[in-house]
Amino acid sequence: MHYNNLLFEYEDIPVREKELEYGFKGLYRNGHIVIERRQTSVEKGCILAEELGHHFTTVGNIIDQTNLNNIKQEKTARQWAYSKVLPLSCFVEAYKYGCSNPFEVAEFLNVTESFLQEALERYIEKYGDYIYHQNLKYG
Repeated sequence: MHYNNLLFEYEDIPVREKELEYGFKGLYRNGHIVIERRQTSVEKGCILAEELGHHFTTVGNIIDQTNLNNIKQEKTARQWAYSKVLPLSCFVEAYKYGCSNPFEVAEFLNVTESFLQEALERYIEKYGDYIYHQNLKYG
């Protein structure tokens, strides 16, 4: 559902689906996003969130991930995606719903398990093992 919601929310940003080569799942260039069409809607939602992150946070061609500046920009774009799709409050909602393992959490939050894992790793890197959110301690 993230895919359709993001398409609607950012309808002024052109998004096309097509078959991509070389293993790319999504690309951002000059204000346009291309998403690999041979994916599930859940996968497309995660990829679109990241490509929107590039739209709002990165500059230039950053495909060469051996360049430190490009690595930093990639991380910033992904952080934007994680914050947009998986704000901290969603983890509380998953817990309240009764999710007890990563598969259940990913399914409840409508993301891939890999997107969930990467987001969790980034949040731990950013905040440490716990964080106070809305006067509550998580961790």
